[in-house]
Amino acid sequence: MSSIASQISVWGNGLALRLTKPMAKEAGVVEGTPVRVTVKPGRIVIEAETELSLDEMLAAFDPQKHGGELMADAPVGVEAFS
Repeated sequence: MSSIASQISVWGNGLALRLTKPMAKEAGVVEGTPVRVTVKPGRIVIEAETELSLDEMLAAFDPQKHGGELMADAPVGVEAFS
């Protein structure tokens, strides 16, 4: 992780922070990358939102939290097979 001095600039009716190519490359972001912005007094954190892999989703699954069953209802319509 690196720390690079930058500054906030006016952009239209708002403010902007420009990411240089080296900054974007190190962060692994490109145009269109979804990000999450967390704001606290005196602090702005920008984190790239990455899609979880199937392994990460399965590792995060908690049967206690999710009740162990994905669908608690009985089959409806043509989804019931004989």
